[in-house]
Amino acid sequence: MEDLSNYRKSYDKSALLEDQIPEDPINLFHKWFYEAEDLNEADEVNAMTVATIGLDGFPKSRVVLLKKFNEEGFIFYTNYNSEKGKAIIENPNVCLSFFWPTVERQIIIKGRAEQTTATISDNYFASRPDGSKLGAIVSPQSEVILNREFLENSLIELEKEWEGKEIERPNHWGGFLVRPVEVEFWQGRPNRLHDRIRYQLQNDFDWKIDRLAP
Repeated sequence: MEDLSNYRKSYDKSALLEDQIPEDPINLFHKWFYEAEDLNEADEVNAMTVATIGLDGFPKSRVVLLKKFNEEGFIFYTNYNSEKGKAIIENPNVCLSFFWPTVERQIIIKGRAEQTTATISDNYFASRPDGSKLGAIVSPQSEVILNREFLENSLIELEKEWEGKEIERPNHWGGFLVRPVEVEFWQGRPNRLHDRIRYQLQNDFDWKIDRLAP
């Protein structure tokens, strides 16, 4: 058995106090996101964990890339026929989380996911490199395949099929918009007395703000 009890660090880089926060969690998310980016926190500061309840009843988390956020919520793209896509369509209650260790910050977002409009999905798909477009088409995401050669050979055939043509978005691939109902901001502090500020949506418009014990 590996004993990890001595893995410790001190958190002392910042604070999260009530007199320094906006009334809307999206504004605070915007501030934290770009602070992490400016500090070169990670190669992909938009990497986030998406947790869903699967069709088998088990929760499952995986890392995807946030592609847009605004007052409505947070958008990412995926194959709707994948394990993740089917889980979200069956149960739209999801959880997103960001962890930026260099700035000692974490954000946890509970929300309800819905498919974006075809126009939004089309516009993002059109912005992708051709290789990424073909990859989205060729992969039967989450299904069992015989070997890697199956994908590579399928991609070669698909490249021939679409050569010289504008690659169209398949109907089974598109975006999910996660509309937040609760957002928690965690800021590491000394002696494990971390700051936790929680925003909870009230009557679709207002946000109730509470401090949680660490």
